[in-house]
Amino acid sequence: MGSHFQIHPLYRSYESEVHNFIDNFSTSGKLIYKGSRNELRIKELDDIAINIKRFKKPHIINQFAYRWLRMSKAKRSYLFADHLLKKGVNTPHPIAYQEDLSSLGLLKSYYVSVHQPYDFTIRALIYEPDFPEREEILRAFTRFTYDMHNKDILFTDHSPGNTLIKRTGNHQYDFYIVDLNRMKFKRLSFQERMQNFSRLTPEKEMHRIMADEYAQLTKKDATEVFQWMWEEVKKARKKIERKENFKRKIRSRKNNQ
Repeated sequence: MGSHFQIHPLYRSYESEVHNFIDNFSTSGKLIYKGSRNELRIKELDDIAINIKRFKKPHIINQFAYRWLRMSKAKRSYLFADHLLKKGVNTPHPIAYQEDLSSLGLLKSYYVSVHQPYDFTIRALIYEPDFPEREEILRAFTRFTYDMHNKDILFTDHSPGNTLIKRTGNHQYDFYIVDLNRMKFKRLSFQERMQNFSRLTPEKEMHRIMADEYAQLTKKDATEVFQWMWEEVKKARKKIERKENFKRKIRSRKNNQ
């Protein structure tokens, strides 16, 4: 068993600390998230705070695939973050990644980045209809997304919790995207642009605001843009419902056995 480690040139002075954090991941730093697919910890170094995400061990087929056929999630996160920053799109700065390997394939992988403080995410706008400057933030977020689209960036995991929002002044916000391993870089059709909004929220009013702003940016009819956008939302919701129904059926069969 071995490992592959790469650190960004700007952070070589932290290499020993990053190695130590990875080697002692389960007991180092502070746990800030633990889910079925990954675990996230934060640790203060001399003058910066860093995040380490540990991705779960893939199933046997993906162990082979992630070593020999395609990039691991950690490597993708590292390379995509670097590419986004070069394109002028905000994301926490990448520091390093590590892949733990066996002769068969990938075991576990780690992505290390600078910790990005933030004030809220799009999720707050969904659950708090009276959120201060809600419409203004949605319009600014739409402009941020439009900018990514024009830079040939398709963030396929564009969901409510994956854009961190930081207040930078009076009516001013910065947006940072996270969870980067699902991205495509290509020229986007208008349908792909509209589809990119479909997983953000089921709230119709929010889509009306985003569609209106996107229409102004593209010089298209606002009603037409909203119809495109809302149709993609309905498709996404049906797909989610089918998936949930399938899961319920599987659980029901297991419980009745």
